[in-house]
Amino acid sequence: MPVALTKKIIFLSDFHLGAPDEDKSRIRELKIVDFLKSVSTDVSELFIVGDMFDFWFEYKHVVPKGFVRLFGMLAQLSDRGIKIHLFTGNHDMWMKDYFQKEIGASLYKKPELFVRFGKKLWIGHGDGLGPSDYGYKFLKKIFQNPVCQFAFGILPPYLAISFANYCSRKSREQAEQVAVNFLGAEKEWLIRYCYEFLKQESIDYFIFGHRHLPIDFQLTPTSRYINLGDWITNFSYATLDADNMQLLNYIPSLK
Repeated sequence: MPVALTKKIIFLSDFHLGAPDEDKSRIRELKIVDFLKSVSTDVSELFIVGDMFDFWFEYKHVVPKGFVRLFGMLAQLSDRGIKIHLFTGNHDMWMKDYFQKEIGASLYKKPELFVRFGKKLWIGHGDGLGPSDYGYKFLKKIFQNPVCQFAFGILPPYLAISFANYCSRKSREQAEQVAVNFLGAEKEWLIRYCYEFLKQESIDYFIFGHRHLPIDFQLTPTSRYINLGDWITNFSYATLDADNMQLLNYIPSLK
């Protein structure tokens, strides 16, 4: 039976499962599953807004091993009628159709507009948006090119995944150095993106990940920018119901 849409909606991002090693990733995975269990009776939709994995590549007949506890939890939620939305991030942009087939999730590869509780939500991972960062935007076009994906896919998995994990680690370490402090509206590129977007269309909530820093910024009297933070150090997430959007931190029961 479908879950009533009067229940709240949950948004979270940047699990980076697989990093920095298998043991620490497993602990983090268990905390995420613990959180999803804790909210499972009071949620109608779940948005995972990119970088669920530190690296992910779907071969034609093979997916990376591990993460079965999270997959099982997501399948349970889906089977109970909770709608699951997955966005690709810069670390897991090579998702294909595995999650649609296995858990019935909807998959998005770019920002999308949603309307919930009468509010307009512009949701995306956040990578490649806003001014500058032209080097990454160029690389992203290469990574999204089907020919490049095919070439990567014919490499031996042990070689391809080892190389990709190295690149993912370097990218994450660089992002974590920037994520520590709020830089101010003029230097936060996603805030600048939001202001430019508002010149064309009114949005109640801009919801992004990628930044690894929980941010709730009032753009205008009627518009807010929410950055979901991460599940490496902040264990942060957002909720939306008929009354309000809140940015919160989860205190795990698992150590």
